Amino acid sequence: MDAWIPTRRSRPGSSAGEQLNPGNPLSMPSGELLIPSPEGFRVKVLEEQVSSLRNSVICAFNQLLDLKDLNTGVHSTRLAEWGLRVGQELGLDESTLRNLEVAALLHDIGKVGIPDAILRKPGKLDADEYALIKKHPDYGWAVLRMLPGFESAALDILHHHESVDGTGYPAGLRSSEIPIVSRIVCVIDAYDAMVSSRPYRKGLPFDEAARRLVASSGTQFDAMVVRSFLPIAQAEIDTVFAAAGTAVDSAL
Repeated sequence: MDAWIPTRRSRPGSSAGEQLNPGNPLSMPSGELLIPSPEGFRVKVLEEQVSSLRNSVICAFNQLLDLKDLNTGVHSTRLAEWGLRVGQELGLDESTLRNLEVAALLHDIGKVGIPDAILRKPGKLDADEYALIKKHPDYGWAVLRMLPGFESAALDILHHHESVDGTGYPAGLRSSEIPIVSRIVCVIDAYDAMVSSRPYRKGLPFDEAARRLVASSGTQFDAMVVRSFLPIAQAEIDTVFAAAGTAVDSAL
């Protein structure tokens, strides 16, 4: 049975052929109005339930990041906003933008499996500690891939520490082998980490962070993504540096 049933319904005093409502997408030129069938309503309700569940899962995981480390949660929200703007600038389709939002929000979800002693260590990590923290993309992928509808975002999270020259982790992918979402998250994640102050170091000023992004374009970072992102970052210096705990005057 069709999901939509055309029904002829004319206004009093109007001809049968007069369009019922020019602004109504369900109204047909002949005056017929498309009324959803019971099956159509059920499909729509199910779609809304799936969308609501997806959003709830994202919010729950993001809350988990907040419980683990408040700065991580705020950092992830900031990355999601930047990621969507870069993705739109690059002309990504809606499906990819949705995955980008999820990947940016939850890219660090695997850090819940990393001991706090390592995440909060004020000094340089030793070889064993660094090897363990490099596991967080794998952990994030392992969790999210189990959820229907999150498979693509899980892969994007898995590869957000790859480098375009093949020296990244975990798979050593190169250039276009790396999903575009992963390449975007890689750039904006690195920038935010550079400008954010930590108990053991002060955040970098914008000019220095931008210089490092440009210097590593074509090796660690995708040059196209860097070019798209830097004007966005520069336009938000005041807001971002205040949230990141870095003095604005050091950025100018």
